[in-house]
Amino acid sequence: MTEPASARIAADLRARISDGELAPGDRVPSTRELTRRFGVAMATATKALTTLRQEGLVRSVRGVGTVVAERSRTPHPRATAPGPAADRIVDTAIRIADAEGLATMSMRRVGAELGIATMSLYQHVASKDDLLLMMIDRAFGEELLPAGPPESARAALGTSARTQWSCYRRHPWLAQAMSLTRPQPVASVLAHTEYVLTALDGLGLDTTEAFNVQIMLVSYVRGIAINLETEAQAEAESGMDNDEWIRAHTDPLKSLTAGGNFPMFERVTALDDFDFDLDALFELGLTSILDGLTTRLTHP
Repeated sequence: MTEPASARIAADLRARISDGELAPGDRVPSTRELTRRFGVAMATATKALTTLRQEGLVRSVRGVGTVVAERSRTPHPRATAPGPAADRIVDTAIRIADAEGLATMSMRRVGAELGIATMSLYQHVASKDDLLLMMIDRAFGEELLPAGPPESARAALGTSARTQWSCYRRHPWLAQAMSLTRPQPVASVLAHTEYVLTALDGLGLDTTEAFNVQIMLVSYVRGIAINLETEAQAEAESGMDNDEWIRAHTDPLKSLTAGGNFPMFERVTALDDFDFDLDALFELGLTSILDGLTTRLTHP
């Protein structure tokens, strides 16, 4: 039996909303636009929008038209308990994001890679947001934290930070996907919080102070890692890696220091062997943080 035209239109708009192409507050195509695009009667286009309105995906705004409704951020249960089919979807989404960046990963792209219709994905993954939660959970779950108690708080913080860094290194998109101020409910990420809080327990910090230490650590690692995908994109667009780019732009930097206003930085531009190494920068910052925390915990 042929699918009704109104259902096809509703499915198309539903997919665009789930993909984020149409974000909350965005105006959706009017019935007039839909009639032109799909070659249907006004009544058919109206029925499609009515269906989405009944599902809570869109709402009418006086003087504006029909817009995408605000959606709940509560994760769908399937986001935390994927089955075999969902596993394939997550694997494919991660492979796309690893190779081309998070911006290229959409439900439509994943469906195309799997050779199935986009709407079929929603039988296993509730939305693109839920798929992203699954991807984050899978990425952070690839490296497990030690099962036994850490030998010290410093060791625990170092282990957690380096494990996170390794995950970000393996998946450059991951830092872009994470949020510090609106943390995602992901079990493999929460494991790091539990691990660090357990190590800090009994060392004189109250719960708020200990949690702030964990937040600072997570923020530091993510702050360095955020450059991984940015650099990968820049390299793909320019055809130059970081070292090649710096060499190509040395002369403009030297011209800024020629007047003697930046004598210390002039010494940097004179270096022939400076290696901008994110791994080394990460370790330098982490060691400094751990040194400071160790001193604080030992001498409150």
